[in-house]
Amino acid sequence: MLEETEVKEIKRSVLKAQSVNKSQQKPIFKGWKDTLIGYTFISPMLIGTTTLVIFPILATIFLSFTDWNFVTGVGGFNFIGIENFEKLFNDEIFIKSLINNFLLLLVVPIGLMISLSIAVMINNHVYFKDFFKVVYFMPYISSVVAVAIVFQVLFHPTQGPINRLLMELGIENPPGWIADINFALISVMLILIWTNIGFQLIIYLAGLQNIPKELYEAAEMDGATSWYKFRKITVPLVSPTTFLLLVTGLISTFKVFDLIIVLTDGGPANSTTVPVFYLYEQAFVELRSGYASAIAVVILGLVLTVTLLQWIGQKKWVNY
Repeated sequence: MLEETEVKEIKRSVLKAQSVNKSQQKPIFKGWKDTLIGYTFISPMLIGTTTLVIFPILATIFLSFTDWNFVTGVGGFNFIGIENFEKLFNDEIFIKSLINNFLLLLVVPIGLMISLSIAVMINNHVYFKDFFKVVYFMPYISSVVAVAIVFQVLFHPTQGPINRLLMELGIENPPGWIADINFALISVMLILIWTNIGFQLIIYLAGLQNIPKELYEAAEMDGATSWYKFRKITVPLVSPTTFLLLVTGLISTFKVFDLIIVLTDGGPANSTTVPVFYLYEQAFVELRSGYASAIAVVILGLVLTVTLLQWIGQKKWVNY
């Protein structure tokens, strides 16, 4: 039998342990307070995202199945099902704009190859690196309207400096550039490559500085050439950077609007019309909001599809 003092000691130990456990437990309402404080802090971003992103997307999807326009007002729309989409894929101008946009996708890989080559040269063989970073970055931060106006002058078919130089070099019939159906889209692509090189160059330079120099030194000791080091060391180790620029670049090609509306206004003969520009025309010129919403839904679907394909494909060539 336990003595009375031992029993009291055991009871005292049990009570002490229970009091410690109770002190360690958080009150129920304290967790709710933390949650409320957290939602309070994220509420500005949550309200902004819901108002400016989520709600417009849902409204656009809904309006794409109607014939609504700005003139009729809020209540003046009729539900017409997939009629807008049926018209859309029988619309020659929209099909032409899709083809133009898919051709614009070539801007991204071409620009990445040029940017990576320049970044390697600047990183390894050029003095005053900061100066050249600024020089190449200036077109990217310049006003798109200013860039478009400058290239309107440069690409002028008769009085432009580029064609005058080509004629001085003996080319009798130089391209008409933005005035030529066959060269207008190529002119836009050249400008996009030129303006985006600066941003891609800066990102690539950051990626190149993270490659250990010991890898290049070991390759040199084994007699590797510069081209071999570029293919086997540089390109694989900057593949995450390439993947980032590829995803953001391909998405941005579906948003090219300001350059085209200032430079060519979609012409000549719709040779530079892209879906975003055609959406603008249908929504704010023709006032066909339902039809424009259908175009927006198609663009959203294309962007999501292209991005998904890149995420699936990156497992085969991106080295983390």
